[in-house]
Amino acid sequence: MSRFQSFFRSFAAGAAALSLVSLAGPAEAHRMWLHPSATVLSGEDPWLIVDGAIANELFYFEYYALPLEGLAITAPDGTSAEPQNLNHGHYRSSFEVQLVQDGTYKVAVAQDAAFAKYMQDGETKYWRGMAGEIGSAIPAGAEEAEVTHLERRFEVFATVGAPTETVFTPTGKGLEMVPVTHPNDLFAGEEATFKLLLDGAPAAGLDVEIVKGGSRYRDAAGGETVTADSEGLFSFTWPEAGMYWLGAETVDENTGIPGAQKRNASYSATLEVLPQ
Repeated sequence: MSRFQSFFRSFAAGAAALSLVSLAGPAEAHRMWLHPSATVLSGEDPWLIVDGAIANELFYFEYYALPLEGLAITAPDGTSAEPQNLNHGHYRSSFEVQLVQDGTYKVAVAQDAAFAKYMQDGETKYWRGMAGEIGSAIPAGAEEAEVTHLERRFEVFATVGAPTETVFTPTGKGLEMVPVTHPNDLFAGEEATFKLLLDGAPAAGLDVEIVKGGSRYRDAAGGETVTADSEGLFSFTWPEAGMYWLGAETVDENTGIPGAQKRNASYSATLEVLPQ
């Protein structure tokens, strides 16, 4: 059994399991995120360090490590790069990337999972795991089965030298973001524009939550919500420098697994905004 499977199955009881279905939401809900050491790098041998976690507070490790199955690192020339020093701790996962090319890298964790709730012998049962395992996960004789397909994507962008755009090509699967403003060219007081896609088409009317990190040290987590227009475009003016979490999600019936009644597709990115 993989760590990803073990992680999801450990949340087999009621609200604890269901709380992780929602990516965005109230401050008390657990958010999932990647956190880079920096996103604009230079020097002769630059390295990117990335942490992944699930926690109440943004970029503070106090709940659970983010599973890294589905991790893919795309180099500026479109080839794959390998993570190094991969570690799965209790509160966080971490890895490093040696940035050997000039240009923009994309670090993405794409999870294709499923959640099931069903009745068996008069008891409510829960299951979480890889989407491809759902066919054998629900036992024969189970009743009132409710299956949700979970498509999640977490991204970080990092640039060495001049920014490039090769890594912005979408996969056409699930919820994705295509930058209009380069994600490593963000400055306090300036407006940035991005485009949300759902299965390759504009995600019109979708709400996007944007929250500055360091919420542990504020009385209220804060954050703002903007809405994508008919073309999936949304803009935001950064009030100050820092690391920001950007997240969106949607629920529909476009499931990719047999027996699922609905799909929960979500996206998040961590973006670094620099001072002027």
